[in-house]
Amino acid sequence: MVEPESLIQYPIDFPIKIVGLNEEGFEAAITQVLRTHAPDFDLTSIQVRESRAGKYLSISATITARSRTQLDALYTELTRHPLVRVVL
Repeated sequence: MVEPESLIQYPIDFPIKIVGLNEEGFEAAITQVLRTHAPDFDLTSIQVRESRAGKYLSISATITARSRTQLDALYTELTRHPLVRVVL
C-alpha cells in the first residue's frame, strides 16, 4: 500500500487543543504527554481556559511537529487518556 503524499511539510509549528475534565492533575498529565512526544515543547505556549460551568478545561499549545508518525502517536496517547474528551 502506498502512503498518500502529506499536505503538511515538516517540521512545522503545529497547534493542538485538548479538552478534558477539570480535575486535579489534568494539566500536568497533558503537559507530560506533550513533552514525551515533543521534547523541545515550549511550556510558555500553553494556554488554559476553564469552561463557563467549570466542568472542563481546554489546553491549547503549539509543538514543533517533525513527522506524521510523531503526530499520530501524540494524538493516540492523548485520546486514550481517561480525562480527555476531545483532541483537536
